[in-house]
Amino acid sequence: MSRLLKSLVIPVIVLTVGVSFWLAFSYFRQPKPVDPVVEVGPTKQREAISVPQVPFTDITAQAGIGFKHFSGATGSKLLPETMGSGVLVIDYNRDFKPDLLFINSCPWPGHAKPDAAPCLALYRNNGDGTFSDVTAAAGLNLSLYGIGGCVGDVDNDGFEDFYVTCVGGHRLFRNVGGTHFEDITATADVAGPGIWPKDESEADFLKHAEPLPFGTSATFLDFDGDGKLDLFVCHYCTWSPAIDLGIKSTLTGIGRTYLQPISLEGNQCRLYRNLGGGRFADVTVPMGVHIVEAEGTEADAKARAVGKSLGVSVYDVDRDGWPDIFVSNDTVRNFFFHNRPDGKGGRKFVERGKTSNVAYAEATPRGGMGIDVGEYRPGKPAVLIANFANEPNTFLVLSNPKTLTFADAAAAASLFGPSRGPLKFGAFFFDYDLDGRLDLLTANGHIDPDISKVQANQTYRQAAQLFWNTGDPTRVYEPVTSAASGADLFRPIVGRGSTYLDIDGDGDLDVLLTDNGGTPMLLRNDQATKHHWIRLHLEGDGVSCNRSALGAEVTVEADGKTLTRTLAGARGYLSQPEHAITVGLGDYGGPVRVTVKWPNATAKPQVYDRVKPDAQYQMIQGTAEPLPLPLPLPR
Repeated sequence: MSRLLKSLVIPVIVLTVGVSFWLAFSYFRQPKPVDPVVEVGPTKQREAISVPQVPFTDITAQAGIGFKHFSGATGSKLLPETMGSGVLVIDYNRDFKPDLLFINSCPWPGHAKPDAAPCLALYRNNGDGTFSDVTAAAGLNLSLYGIGGCVGDVDNDGFEDFYVTCVGGHRLFRNVGGTHFEDITATADVAGPGIWPKDESEADFLKHAEPLPFGTSATFLDFDGDGKLDLFVCHYCTWSPAIDLGIKSTLTGIGRTYLQPISLEGNQCRLYRNLGGGRFADVTVPMGVHIVEAEGTEADAKARAVGKSLGVSVYDVDRDGWPDIFVSNDTVRNFFFHNRPDGKGGRKFVERGKTSNVAYAEATPRGGMGIDVGEYRPGKPAVLIANFANEPNTFLVLSNPKTLTFADAAAAASLFGPSRGPLKFGAFFFDYDLDGRLDLLTANGHIDPDISKVQANQTYRQAAQLFWNTGDPTRVYEPVTSAASGADLFRPIVGRGSTYLDIDGDGDLDVLLTDNGGTPMLLRNDQATKHHWIRLHLEGDGVSCNRSALGAEVTVEADGKTLTRTLAGARGYLSQPEHAITVGLGDYGGPVRVTVKWPNATAKPQVYDRVKPDAQYQMIQGTAEPLPLPLPLPR
């Protein structure tokens, strides 16, 4: 059976009706009946725990954000239409107020563009709770089929650059002095294989058989410790319009449905080393990121790409000063790239997902979407993976630090049942009530608008899920409902990308969710817990450490507790949170001790004693004291 299935997934123009039926059944699988998911409440098996009253208020319109995502959908139901979009938090003008960059797609070739062609959208934070659309002024009114992206200072000039993953060639944009951006993709050589078939007619495009780049999440990181940001890019399936339309996928009452990835061949993640001077080198193969498996046991069996990658998160899991990489894959095993010495004075990644128990949950692949890594308890990291409908979130806890072995603790963390129903995409850890414990959120939404016709327990638009960290190791997470956090957060959308940021400088984290084919939701955190906090803006020296300080580890010692946070690049799904680190201190309002371990195994950690809370600071590598930044901004 295994060899038969492998032979069936080879992209061809015509597949049998039997394969079509199997694909459709698998795509809309219902392993067990579950209750309809509109808003998650307490599980039936136990008494609910009281959660803090922290309302989230939708301020999208009053903040001046008028962006609407364009998927390019025309009725052909091409797979990329289901994926986007992401959102990036970027302080492009270096004023310590987070700005927003929305990723957008565009019409497929041969289709007339709307009056205003869809493009990227950059919104500048005005500092008063509102944003201004500065897309044209920044030179970003460009039309491309964007999916996701990431942010980082690739040239160490102090201004944040960004990368966009696309269908048909990715793009890298350099920030010119905080005023505008220039496309340096050609010089950097990070577009990926293939180009956008822009001059094709609609008929020719639908017959286009040559695979196109199909990027998803991406992240910047300094994997070799040279002080320059490298680039890791996820790719989904081997895809072209002809491959997609050549696979019959229909259901009675719906007609054609969107393909599931199991019907397509895999693809490769790519790793680019930053050479300096705006140039990168593709080191995917020599660095151990190129993952293939033989199709069969014969000596001449063809090697095929394994990955169908959607999410990436960087975390130094063994605390050796070198960043490791976790990748969530859809319907195939997840990856864990361990950063190891190559025996020649350099570094190399070893993919050890299987031996570390990261590859599977319940010994089988799931539909992995967004991913994040964080310390859900002090000194206890976990990998959170948002999964497909009728699959619970995966919650991999580091059970043996010496052997780097993980165990799925979703049930023990009280996530298994409550998270099972919806189709989860965006996922991240954050401390929304500032009590010092990392809570988690997923953005949810289905693939096909007609899903309710075949699954009564599913809807196209779905509510987000928020889980509060109780601090009780026997039942770590408690579902949050509108009774505690208001109705706005739980308004059903076709959720995809998600991120967090402090838009108004008041110390708590606000949330932004994207809607496939719709408008985003900017949700202001209106908590009134009186919990204390500290916000840190880190900056490397640009020589031994990248200026963005991606990979830095911050330890805050307060009232006998030690809290550790890592400054990573992209988190969740297609998106990038703010680079500032927010640490909640709960009821403790005294001075704290802050230790910054800069992202270089040889860099000396810096210690800042008696730092006052309820303030934000700039911490520059090599400076003796943190620099206070302006007080919270007026609403």
